[in-house]
Amino acid sequence: MKAVFWGIFAGLALLSVAAWRMQPSPAESGKVPLVWVSDDNPARREQMALFNRTNPHSDLKLDPNNTGMEKVIVQSLAGVGPDLFDCYNAFQLSAYVRSGIAWDVTARFRELEATDPEAHLKLEDMWAAVHPNILHEGRIYGFPTNAATNAVWFNKDIFDRYRVPYPKGPWTWEQFLKIAKRLTIRDGKGRVKVFGLLMNWDWYLGVIQWGGRLYTPDGTRCIADSPQAAAGLQFLQDLIYKYRVTPSPAQEAALASQGGWGTGTITFFGAGKSAMAIGGRWWLCLTREQYKSLRLGAAEAPHGPYRVHVGYGRATLINAKSPRREAALKFLLYMSKQPYNDLINHQADALAPVKAFCYTPQYLRDPAYPQEDFNAVWRDVMRYGRVQETSPFINGQTAERILTVQTDLVRSGQKTAAAALKTAAEKINAEILKTLERDPGLKERYLKLTRRKAAPR
Repeated sequence: MKAVFWGIFAGLALLSVAAWRMQPSPAESGKVPLVWVSDDNPARREQMALFNRTNPHSDLKLDPNNTGMEKVIVQSLAGVGPDLFDCYNAFQLSAYVRSGIAWDVTARFRELEATDPEAHLKLEDMWAAVHPNILHEGRIYGFPTNAATNAVWFNKDIFDRYRVPYPKGPWTWEQFLKIAKRLTIRDGKGRVKVFGLLMNWDWYLGVIQWGGRLYTPDGTRCIADSPQAAAGLQFLQDLIYKYRVTPSPAQEAALASQGGWGTGTITFFGAGKSAMAIGGRWWLCLTREQYKSLRLGAAEAPHGPYRVHVGYGRATLINAKSPRREAALKFLLYMSKQPYNDLINHQADALAPVKAFCYTPQYLRDPAYPQEDFNAVWRDVMRYGRVQETSPFINGQTAERILTVQTDLVRSGQKTAAAALKTAAEKINAEILKTLERDPGLKERYLKLTRRKAAPR
């Protein structure tokens, strides 16, 4: 028994040492220490350095080891959480607000906007694609760090080699297919050497471009199985198996096995395996360094019956339990001003969160990157960005898991779009009912919205 006890004690001691070593280093003497939980993108270093230079009484440090919604919530409630942490979607924001760890900055933003002429803290100053990451039931809980809507990258060398004119938006998928078929190049045995298109499996793009939705407007029911959503998702499957202009999962694995280039859409595209790819401006963070000889162009992505695209972004919130909230607020204020926004645009860490700073000559043509003549594309497509819907009546991770499983079956050719979305809708609606039974407050809200006396069984 003693051996077991001492074994457990030793294990806990080792874990404590490891946790202690992962903590950011102490702040310089006389400065307010601030910890920001965010990803370990190298761009964060310069973003923090600029904040620390312009706020000499603060010492902001990055903690990339405790990312994850559950970690942030548990640590913050225990009093050992970060001062600032990132939020990626409406579901995460709702969870942070309901757990009581997201600080409501609505009133403080109004005060700062009125007293600081350089601040841009109004919702209308920010891209709409990131509003769901900071706005919950009319209250503001953070500030967006960047914003994005995907467009089409194209390899100018491949277009030039086959004497195909560069694409321009807006354009339809029908127009796109004519080009993609010409630029899907096969060898003498019929094996694809160059695909017309590479894209991450963004099934939601098909759903919204054909007029589909995931939920009813009040979020009480999943309607992902609508004919419109099924038609859009089916088209994306057809790009793989009917038109054969983009790779199947098996073909992507074969590309990876060819060696040397790693895996993933960006690396395949950088290796010249595709004429076009759907992605974000943030790809430049990698391509500028790793694929310097790649001659890039960009155009708005093709659209279906509706001219919409997938929008997204990231926001930073303040821990309501932190004793350094006011010092942390300076970081949000810093992100609302021109120096930070200019830095984000220069780094190509997507787009600056404040719209006005994406309408400058410096944004359009950065002197450090004169070959990048496509920046207007990324700015202009933002007006068509739509974020993925969430429902307050189901855990967003649960819904995402269900949708991922079913849509991956479509991607692999094992299910039709209609069959997969039918299963997804059934499972999500079943989970909504389970959630109502566990949460009386949500159940009461659901009954008011649906005007029911009892939840369906």
